[in-house]
Amino acid sequence: MGSNDFVTLFFLVAAVLIFLQLRSVLGRRTGNEKPPFEPYGSRDASQVPGTDDGKLVTLPRRDEGGDDRFSAIDSFAKPGTSLNSSLRDLVAVDPSFNPKEFLNGARLAYEMIVTAFAEGDRKTLKNLLSRDVYEGFDGAISERESRGEMMKSTFVGIEKAEIKQVSVKDSEEQVTVRVVCQLITATFGKDGKLIDGDPEAVSEVNDIWTFARDIRSRDPNWKLVATESEQ
Repeated sequence: MGSNDFVTLFFLVAAVLIFLQLRSVLGRRTGNEKPPFEPYGSRDASQVPGTDDGKLVTLPRRDEGGDDRFSAIDSFAKPGTSLNSSLRDLVAVDPSFNPKEFLNGARLAYEMIVTAFAEGDRKTLKNLLSRDVYEGFDGAISERESRGEMMKSTFVGIEKAEIKQVSVKDSEEQVTVRVVCQLITATFGKDGKLIDGDPEAVSEVNDIWTFARDIRSRDPNWKLVATESEQ
């Protein structure tokens, strides 16, 4: 076998191994899935979004059959509570929803969005936000740019993330999450002088974000549809 044939064979084997690894992580579609229950998209969501540069975030969901899906709900939220009841209602129309997996995806999406906003990364934001929310973020970035300001932000970590409310209206499911995180944020003017924040101090941020997706859509991604800061 010539050297060129060996190189070709090497890359072919590597490609097959990479494909198998990705399939084991991301899963695969068989063509038999129920359209409404394919993942995220968040309501807009889950970078799921397919970003051209791969910055998509799928709020993970796993098919759970029979009573197992409700067992996952009961282990997440105490039976008899309003949250448990609303989660059961959601799973009744979307059996693939798993609260723990969703929350893990929401944490990832939160970090990506906060980081993208600070960097003015509109491409990433567009794939993670609903149209209305994106317009608000885009407007804030444009104002910052028009003044020649620069925001520097370091994401320290998320202290707490919890599902506060769940609802299903018509074909849209919504999940509201409370996030408590630590950030280092500072904004500098075009002359380089600090005008807001502190480049060395860690601050606590409390946000309440709502993610949503169309249950009828084959898109598994969720999107951020509403934000507010908790005082």
